[in-house]
Amino acid sequence: MKLENKSALITGGNRGIGLATAQLFEREGARVAIVGRDAAAGHAALATLRDAIFIQADVARADDCQRAVTETLCAFGRLDILFNNAGIILRNRNVETTTEAEWDATLDINVKSIFLMSRAALPHLRAAGGGAIINTASYVGLVGFPGLAAYAASKGAVVNLTRAMALDHAAEKIRVNCICPGSVETDMIRHAWELYGDVTQAAQVWAAKHPLQRIAAPEEIARVVLFLASDDASFITGAALPVDGGITAG
Repeated sequence: MKLENKSALITGGNRGIGLATAQLFEREGARVAIVGRDAAAGHAALATLRDAIFIQADVARADDCQRAVTETLCAFGRLDILFNNAGIILRNRNVETTTEAEWDATLDINVKSIFLMSRAALPHLRAAGGGAIINTASYVGLVGFPGLAAYAASKGAVVNLTRAMALDHAAEKIRVNCICPGSVETDMIRHAWELYGDVTQAAQVWAAKHPLQRIAAPEEIARVVLFLASDDASFITGAALPVDGGITAG
């Protein structure tokens, strides 16, 4: 097993990519803490896991992030992996049509949460002799996309924050990487399809944007997170890895 005797904390772990990753991490031997704001979704997610804990927290608040790390340590005695996966997206908004509150919320959840959670976790990763931090960015953080001003800004920030952290902590044997997914079949994208009007047609449109002519399952993204969290990626740090069906290749 790739993560035997490891402990992992996953934000946004109660659904989508985060939950798929928690399930995979458990199968690979890790003990997992999942963090989210929605208690009902968190407890439903626990029913799909064997020996995980759920921590209700707002990852844009410093005290909640510190509490999440503390509760993980109390439960498992150590912290080896942090997966900063929480995120939101506001579609069909450019700079003029994005409110200040929407901008702040997007940057708080998508970027500030990584800063706060990493700051709380780093001393304990160091105490464990090293570890791995994986951040969820997006292909939109690499190439931009119309109608996603705040989201694109936030995900571009995640990419460069990842690089800076990788350099800051390499000597401490703490590897920091980010994934840049394309479209993934989650509640977030299904909501976008509903707003589109015709869900079937929307799914086809989204799929057609990718050279592989489909969107990803959450489990496919989770396998890449597992790779970056494991010793298989022992010489990789500071990477922004596209997992996008080829959408950024052209």
